[in-house]
Formats: sequence, structure tokens, C-alpha cells
Amino acid sequence: MKSCLSLMAGLALFAAPLTTTAFAQGGPANPASLTEKAPAIYKAKFDTSKGVVVIEVHRDWAPNGADRFYNLVKSGYYNDVRFFRVVRDFMVQFGINGDPKISAPWRTAAPMKDDPVTQSNKRGYVTYATSGPDGRGTQVFINFKDNSGLDPRGFAPIGQVVSGMNVVDALYNGYGDSPSAGGAGPDQGRVQMEGNAYLAKDFPKLDYIKKATIEN
Repeated sequence: MKSCLSLMAGLALFAAPLTTTAFAQGGPANPASLTEKAPAIYKAKFDTSKGVVVIEVHRDWAPNGADRFYNLVKSGYYNDVRFFRVVRDFMVQFGINGDPKISAPWRTAAPMKDDPVTQSNKRGYVTYATSGPDGRGTQVFINFKDNSGLDPRGFAPIGQVVSGMNVVDALYNGYGDSPSAGGAGPDQGRVQMEGNAYLAKDFPKLDYIKKATIEN
């Protein structure tokens, strides 16, 4: 089941709707324990199958999103995560853990409250996907180009790529967009339910995050 926000050129940046349920226990599968306040500015290093990408996050741009991203990276949530939606000349989306037992608690947790939009969705800026008002979870996207048309729709950037944008540009995009947007790429519902087993079998060329860490 999906809900989406329609965007320019018939594209959508969506995340499955969130509902309340019991939290799983332990590590990145326990949202209730991952509520640390992020530093004012921090860098997250993503060692990917194509190379290293460094994202600099500014908490004053979007405090709720910056805190969530900090905790997800620090907990290891983004390790071995695929770039499952790569849309040429638009954006690349990721953030569903490859193990459904880890991703499920976040999908069913209380959603994150929206942040005001203080920055524009320019090339290299990093922003959360959403299922609607106060509907952000774990999925984020990196803009390939100036997507300032997203700004009035409530998409609030949390940071920007400061190193490795050439790596982002090189991520495999041959599968096209998701079926809900008329493409033949991975189905988000199946990614959530089957994880990397589904992606490795049906979309083996997808690039992925080997490990994500907070830089000291």
C-alpha cells in the first residue's frame, strides 16, 4: 500500500504511510531508542558501491529531519541499503533497510513532524520523501538538478552533498522509475516486505551503500 505526493512531470516522491504499532527491540530496529539530538552541523559519510559520498547536514535547516538522519546513520540503519529509485535528471531515492525486520518498525512508527522549508531543493541537496503532512520516515532523496518546484510542496532539505556528487551522478539508473510512477523499476511495497532478497534477484545492478557513518 502506498500514498504519494504528485510532483512535476508526473513524478512522485512517496513513502508508505505510517501507523502506530509496537516497536521492535535492538539497534536500528528500535525507533523509540534513537532520539539523540544531532550536532548543529555534522557530516555523514556514505561508502557506496560507486565510491564515497559525504553529506553535510545543518540542523537549523530542518531540526526534526536532521535529528532523525543523525540517529539512522549512527545506528547503522543505512548499511547495505540500495539506491532503489534512480530517476535521471530528477533525483535518487534510498532509505528502506534491506532487512524487513529492521525497516518494519520505522514504517509503522509514529511519523516525524514536518519542518518548515528554509532551503531550496537545489542540485546535491538532500531531502526526505514523505507520505503526506507529518509523514516522513526513513527515506531520503538527493536532487540531481535544481528541483526548486518541490519547495512550496513542503519538501525541506536537511543538508547537501559536499563531496562525491560525481558518485551520485554515476549511480545505476537503467531500471527506470517505480511502477507507481509508470516505470519498470523496483516496487516500493515489495522492497519493504522482501528487502534486499527481492532487489538482488530482480534488480541486481542497483548500486548500494556499503556503510554509513557519522564523521568525527
